[in-house]
Amino acid sequence: MEKKEKTIDIIKQERKVSPQVLEDRKTYSRNRKAIMEVLKAGPKSIPQVAAETQLSLPDTTYFMMALFKFGDVQVNSLDDMDEYYFYELKKK
Repeated sequence: MEKKEKTIDIIKQERKVSPQVLEDRKTYSRNRKAIMEVLKAGPKSIPQVAAETQLSLPDTTYFMMALFKFGDVQVNSLDDMDEYYFYELKKK
């Protein structure tokens, strides 16, 4: 009896991921790891995270909001001048 291929296996053979998508995924993973490492030391604002990770402020904001959206970080508090939120790793 002939073994049937699963639909997902056929799709994987026919559709290949572009090199740009693979590179973007690596960038996201690298930046996520750097931000998570910085936040292990305690709550930090986005400018503090940007300074410690050497990422631009817009990139840091983008990645922090993605981490917030997907539940990896949470808001800890607001600074004294009500300008910046402090983010921390989400307690699991």
